Amino acid sequence: MNVQLFIPCFVDQLYPQTAFNMVKVLEKAGCTVSYNTNQTCCGQPAFNAGFWDDAREVCSKFMKDFSSPDYIVAPSASCVGFVRNYYAKLFENTSQLNAVKKLKERTYEFTDFMVNVLKVENVGASLYTKATYHDSCAGLRECKIKQEPRKLLSNVKGLELVEMNDVETCCGFGGTFAVKFDPISIGMADQKSINAKNTGAECIISTDLSCLMHIDGHIRKKEMGLQTMHIADVLASGW
Repeated sequence: MNVQLFIPCFVDQLYPQTAFNMVKVLEKAGCTVSYNTNQTCCGQPAFNAGFWDDAREVCSKFMKDFSSPDYIVAPSASCVGFVRNYYAKLFENTSQLNAVKKLKERTYEFTDFMVNVLKVENVGASLYTKATYHDSCAGLRECKIKQEPRKLLSNVKGLELVEMNDVETCCGFGGTFAVKFDPISIGMADQKSINAKNTGAECIISTDLSCLMHIDGHIRKKEMGLQTMHIADVLASGW
């Protein structure tokens, strides 16, 4: 199966190894992965900040860069959720709306694609640690992902997965929310980190590096001794 890779801005700039690990897992699952080097942002930051005209320009470029009919897979439920749920609003009553609808149908978050399209739940990974999983808001509410990452993690040899309290509660990042409302954001990160720590886990895993970046910053500040890992990095471990 041919797959187009979409790598979000912050993954490209801060966590490129996660992108390489996602390619590693997809290729092991039998995919031929292509990467259009012209790709940039999906447009979400401009949209969320209220600059819809600017966002529309960036989103139009995204549609051009991913005009091939192949599946589009990204290691970010946040970006995928934006493409799926808000492009139609931006391009309502325009000639591009049909293209937007087709784009939505073939754009997938990584774990959703693995489980529901490829029908793969075991990639032969191994990671000997105790971990807890964080449901990102975008994954849970915008992409409707809940069991997919857990199915994949349940087949990682040596991984003991334990659920934390209030697992579906936001970590406090929310993009510009963390900047505009930093005291609230910090409080939410503290609650999430304490709930994770109380499970006895050594690692927090998620589909979204934006959440993990926020949580990791708080963990380091508080010296809580927890590690954070994107699920693609977990699935690429041990082989």
